[in-house]
Amino acid sequence: MEKIVEQGLLYDFYGELLTDHQKKVYEDAVYNDLSLVEIAEEYDISKQGVHDLLKRCTNSLEAYENKLHMIERTEKIRKQLDGLKEAAVDKKIKDEDLRTRILETIDLITEELS
Repeated sequence: MEKIVEQGLLYDFYGELLTDHQKKVYEDAVYNDLSLVEIAEEYDISKQGVHDLLKRCTNSLEAYENKLHMIERTEKIRKQLDGLKEAAVDKKIKDEDLRTRILETIDLITEELS
């Protein structure tokens, strides 16, 4: 996964678990594409301090995902739903087979959410 996309996903899922200061700095670096120097000037901290803070934030967000697997689980569910959508528009699939596939997918998603 491209690093910036990964950082965005991690922040979308777990960003609220960071402090307000961490969120502001992380958003400036990831979303606003500010340099370490620009962020350091904005918050009156050293460039090294910004680097360390971003590293700690990234490590924390990755640790949350490693424990909770919310991004991984969401991707699995999205793929299952995409497969279901494809089956729903496939004219070759019989109604009974489609119903079976729907029920199986519901079971898989329910299991994933448990």
